[in-house]
Amino acid sequence: MELSVVSPCYGAPTLLRELVRQITETVAQLTDSYEIILVEDASPDNSRDIIREICAEDSHVKGVFLSRNFGQQGALNAGYDTSTGNYVVTLDCDLQNPPAQIRDLYLKAQEGYDIVFATRRNRPDSFFMTQGSHVFNRLMGFLTDTRQDESVAEFAIFSRKVIDAMAKMGDYHRYYPLMTQWVGFKTAKVDVEHAVRTDGKKSSYSTRKRIELAVSTAVSFSTKSLRLIVYFGTMVTLAAIIGAIALVIKTVVLDTQVSGWATLFVSMWFIAGIMIMVMGIVAVYIGSIFDEVKRRPSYLIGETLNVEQ
Repeated sequence: MELSVVSPCYGAPTLLRELVRQITETVAQLTDSYEIILVEDASPDNSRDIIREICAEDSHVKGVFLSRNFGQQGALNAGYDTSTGNYVVTLDCDLQNPPAQIRDLYLKAQEGYDIVFATRRNRPDSFFMTQGSHVFNRLMGFLTDTRQDESVAEFAIFSRKVIDAMAKMGDYHRYYPLMTQWVGFKTAKVDVEHAVRTDGKKSSYSTRKRIELAVSTAVSFSTKSLRLIVYFGTMVTLAAIIGAIALVIKTVVLDTQVSGWATLFVSMWFIAGIMIMVMGIVAVYIGSIFDEVKRRPSYLIGETLNVEQ
């Protein structure tokens, strides 16, 4: 298979037929060897029935139905594992990323790039949606010590060796924008238009969900959040030492009477700082062990259509 197109499907049943039509219209001009993988992430609507109908009408379309809602990253993982193409394209099902621009990504990849990201121009999203994305990317970048590009979303193309490399990563909590940075390979970007969603629905990714994703990803992908505990404990300890020195100077040098509560207060903070610092160091090791012993799958498939087992 030359080209696989993976699209997680959630909350956009009225757009699925048009999505497949536009994808087919584009990729059929690039190659006869292609597949369209629709990963239904237990959407609370009739998406599953529509995908069944599409799969019955077109053998190029494969349906993957997850056993429950695993989120976008779990759905992408299922799509990657199901795909067989030399190149794999990912895009959302809401048609805000025009499938016609798959051609631009594919042609750029033919220049020798293993990863080609689509960078969004003229985003028509609301102020709150844009600011939520900004907060999410700033928080993700801070907690993982990485640079997050706000113009890049899930619309991208990957060579097979990139897909195979990410499959070797045993993370339960997956976040592919970070995973693609970790695996490396030759990367390029292509400007694309970002269209308005035509079904009138809002994205299911609220600011709260974005922040939760950032925190869970940071904990599983980086130990920085644990190191911050060590830094905090160290700062508290240093503040307690400085306070103790100030009390000694005030008592011995300046011959000033110091109340007992001040000494007790400094001592308590000093001990608390030491405890937090030690607990933070232990937490780093526990976090590393936790990452190693996780063996749960990030998705479970309930049923497939047109997929060779």
